[in-house]
Amino acid sequence: MGNTNLLKHSLSKASMLVAAALLMTLTACHSEKKIVYFQDSKDSETIQMQTLKVVRVRPADKIAIIVKCEDMEASSLFNQFTVNQIMGSTQRVSVTGSNGIVGYTVDEEGNIDFPVLGKLHVAGLTRQEISNMVKEELEKQGQARGANVSVEFVDLGVTVLGEVKAPGRVNINRDSYTLLDAIAAAGDLTIDAQRDVTITRIVGDTVKNYMVDLRNQKEVYSSPAFYLSQNDVIYAAPTAKKARTSTVNGNTVLSASFWVSIASLIASVLSIALRNVGTTAH
Repeated sequence: MGNTNLLKHSLSKASMLVAAALLMTLTACHSEKKIVYFQDSKDSETIQMQTLKVVRVRPADKIAIIVKCEDMEASSLFNQFTVNQIMGSTQRVSVTGSNGIVGYTVDEEGNIDFPVLGKLHVAGLTRQEISNMVKEELEKQGQARGANVSVEFVDLGVTVLGEVKAPGRVNINRDSYTLLDAIAAAGDLTIDAQRDVTITRIVGDTVKNYMVDLRNQKEVYSSPAFYLSQNDVIYAAPTAKKARTSTVNGNTVLSASFWVSIASLIASVLSIALRNVGTTAH
């Protein structure tokens, strides 16, 4: 009788251990990942950021240059126009907004062919520097004194891929465009994304990769990739769990129903064993 009770106790204890092991496995499989950004941030803490970086024009980029002066006829010499068909007639419309604007494509040598002024070298310059150069040339040649010159990016952007809500290309809409701006424009990372993202940047004839852990605020703001350049690619990789669910076997092994079935089977076997022990004892 003592042996029977001992066996029952052992089986009961084994059952509890199995249940605990299954619970730990389920917890490990389905626990929330560390998804919170800036986990190291502290109130009133000062972080040394990267030096402010503005976008500089490169060959193959497209920019729009808009010249405004008191003499509208003089302005029309420098501004590109779109042509709209209205009720069978042609109307010339100057575009000064960011949508549908007609721009200049920078050639391989870094130049654009600007009306009246001719060839201008703009590669390596910022929007403000291009604006100042055009204004100075207009003043020097006496073409449009006191003109206001603005420069806009046309179709400059970065690509955001992977586990984000809206992957694709997003436009650069300011001079200092950041990694956080791009992620926000893509709808933020999904719950299944790893928080350390990769930024791939073309530098000359080479490709350079930067890894940034969004959970670490200091790392984000001090990274050389915090300020983005045109044509950068940001990739948010899926978590290991998400990656495994893309395969049939991985999905089966990690599914809750699979583990529930295993737990149910083990519980049934232990229950039958306990009943058999009781029957044998009698």
